[in-house]
Amino acid sequence: MKVLQIRALRGPNVWSKLAAIEATLVFEQNECLPDSIPGFDTRLREYFPDIALLQPVDWQETTLAHILAFITLKLQERAGCSVSFSRVIKMAEANTWRVVVEYSEEAVGRLALEQSLALCRAVAEAAPFDTSEAVNRLRELYEDIRLGPSTNSIVQAAVRRKIPYRRLTDGSLVQFGWGSRQRRILASESDLTSVVAESIVQDKDLTKMLLHTAGIPVPTGRPVISADDAWAAACEIGAPIVIKPQDGNQGKGVTANLTDRDQIKAAYHVAAERSRNVLVERYISGHDYRLLVVGNKLVAAARRDPPQVVGDGIHSIAQLVKQINSNPLRSEGHANLLTRIHLDEISLAHLALQGLNAASVPDKGKLVTLRNNANLSTGGTATDVTDEVHPDIAECAVMAARMTGIDICGIDVICSSLSRPLGEQGGAVIEVNAAPGLRMHLQPSYGKPRAVGEAIIDHLFAPGENARIPVIAVTGTNGKTTTVRLIANMLENNRLRVGIACTDGVFVNGQCVDTGDCSGPQSARNILFHPEVDAAVLETARGGILREGLGFDYCDVAVVTNIGRGDHLGLANINTAEELAAVKRTIVENVNPKTGVAVLNADDPLVLGMASHCPGNVTFFSRNHRHPVILEQRVQGKRVIYMEDHHIIVAEAGTERRISLSQIRLTKNGMISFQIDNAMASIGAGLAIELDWTTICAGLADFVSDAQTVPGRFNLFNYREATLIADYGHNPDAMEALVCAIDHIPAKKRTVVISAAGDRRNEDIRLQTRILGDVFDEVVLFQDKCQRGRADGEVLGLLREGLENAKRVRKVSEIRGEFKAIDTALTNLEAGELCLILIDQVEQALGYIHSRIAVA
Repeated sequence: MKVLQIRALRGPNVWSKLAAIEATLVFEQNECLPDSIPGFDTRLREYFPDIALLQPVDWQETTLAHILAFITLKLQERAGCSVSFSRVIKMAEANTWRVVVEYSEEAVGRLALEQSLALCRAVAEAAPFDTSEAVNRLRELYEDIRLGPSTNSIVQAAVRRKIPYRRLTDGSLVQFGWGSRQRRILASESDLTSVVAESIVQDKDLTKMLLHTAGIPVPTGRPVISADDAWAAACEIGAPIVIKPQDGNQGKGVTANLTDRDQIKAAYHVAAERSRNVLVERYISGHDYRLLVVGNKLVAAARRDPPQVVGDGIHSIAQLVKQINSNPLRSEGHANLLTRIHLDEISLAHLALQGLNAASVPDKGKLVTLRNNANLSTGGTATDVTDEVHPDIAECAVMAARMTGIDICGIDVICSSLSRPLGEQGGAVIEVNAAPGLRMHLQPSYGKPRAVGEAIIDHLFAPGENARIPVIAVTGTNGKTTTVRLIANMLENNRLRVGIACTDGVFVNGQCVDTGDCSGPQSARNILFHPEVDAAVLETARGGILREGLGFDYCDVAVVTNIGRGDHLGLANINTAEELAAVKRTIVENVNPKTGVAVLNADDPLVLGMASHCPGNVTFFSRNHRHPVILEQRVQGKRVIYMEDHHIIVAEAGTERRISLSQIRLTKNGMISFQIDNAMASIGAGLAIELDWTTICAGLADFVSDAQTVPGRFNLFNYREATLIADYGHNPDAMEALVCAIDHIPAKKRTVVISAAGDRRNEDIRLQTRILGDVFDEVVLFQDKCQRGRADGEVLGLLREGLENAKRVRKVSEIRGEFKAIDTALTNLEAGELCLILIDQVEQALGYIHSRIAVA
């Protein structure tokens, strides 16, 4: 078994809407069948008993690829991942299979596949394999990289509201929404929390001063500079007292209920190890409560109890702690609902105050507290008391959040009960926290869980808001980039800041922020990250879909310009136009099911067939006003776009809107038929996102199809009174479209300059010159620098073969180098003639053409 390729499909893809690991495997002859390997079945069931659940039941129908997919999925499940989808595909190549398995965390999915391969090889070779060890590795990795409970609760609340999200780091920094509607959180802290507010709550003495100013009860106390000063402060305040770091968190370095001088001095040193600034405060007796305020509203309250053990008369305190820590709900840090208890210096000191140590064996039923503070991060438990909070205490909590400027705020209160005002019972607010932990509210040890994740999302986003910007995805064989630019122009006419990702680069609000071919998912994500993008228009190439899936979960509009004979066939296991259509159909399959629209070219049968795969609505466009689908849709009152009497017409529900082709400059008064298609597709997209007709018409009328706006897309120049056209066309369908357009341009003589990419099929390379040879008088063939695996001169030979039976061509030249070929054609070009240059290096070639025109 050989692994040809493993890749992560991070967005909706040709197999499903789910993120998945995709592996391409090649097996030796008959190796794929388990029965061909002696003892395989027996060893597999021994190593991995869950294999009994694999369907189909008939072992004869099961291949090693199916087994691998099943084990990869089950290993993730056993590690704690929520996954369910897998698929196995037999490829056209002999003994080649593709295995696709869903993942919730990419690193876990990759490791699960790696372990599955190792297991299958061990079974085949009768070698040892420790399945438990593999599961433990996966579980540890999952625990290490997955979102913690607090952040995950907010993420899941966003998912339920259909708000898109993406982790920006391996930690807890998460972006919700797209473009100008995005918001970000770090754990439970929002992007509304300022650095100033954080600085305030980190300074406990300053926080107390501000709260006292607002009339909120706080414990008396002051900062101290030494152990002796701590004792002096305790004498001033009156015992018992609490010593804490002035800028600490999670209860670290805090020692409470101190009365003895030696205890106080020792506690000072513990706090001083955490911070240079130490605070001494009056000890407030009562229960430890955490109040959660989100956006000026109290949303949850919990009583926190310190870590404790109950004696059984048999086991020591250390052994009882070990038993508690064996609870699967407890883990290190914040990854789980409860934190493991540690008998550290503070715990041992607290035990000593009770006359106990770690080896002590408490009597049966005796409750032993292990710390004075009740933080969950040190092993405490929580009881929900939200319904008990007195309105005065709720008001105090909200005011404390406002005084410190924290929008998502955890407020620590000590009092006997939350059902009475603090002043009546001598209670106090002892601390205010930014980025509060949510575990105690999400799944308290006792009491009712609270929807605090939903409260935070509701704070960040108004009711009904999904934080999305309009996303228009455009794909097809030809016309994609022009259509993207044209749609963007309409949106810009509507005063929106537009993000464009296409083969020319990435553009935000008219500025180029990245260059090169940017029609893949990473560029799409970059657009959606940008905070100054109000709408995104994304060229979506087949390569990116195959390589990584889509860069978004779903789009508002999916535009498919055409498929035709296809392009790039023979690459990445896509050998036919039908297979190519199935890949490009991915954007149609991922249209918003409620409000989304697919805009499809009815004149292309493969595009027409995509309509049944669209979960939303469909708008068809056609140059043929009597196309059966156009007529049928019109009868049903559905929106259609077609050409008739030199106009583009939009018909729906018995109404018509028209725009003359003479008003759409890029069509050259209707002369360039493929630009009419691009215009109709763009109109469909504009209407789908509810642009008004005036804006759409303005976007069509003022769009200039030149080398600056759409470089390499039928750029027209005047060179010595001759017509010069530069185009990036590089497939047979593009050649036919160009020929159709050129037929409307009068010329005494026609010359074409052409090369071809070496990674195209032989028949596709030949067909390009076969088409051109019937309408051009002279052909200049050139070989570029990158032959993409072809031998020297091989591409030129194929292009020459395509001209063998040409009806019109009279002269053929062969040149090495694109610019030399351009020079050859332009040197002989005379007034009244036409020259089509099929450029390869778009930017450089256009620059060279401009330089030749400048000196002509």
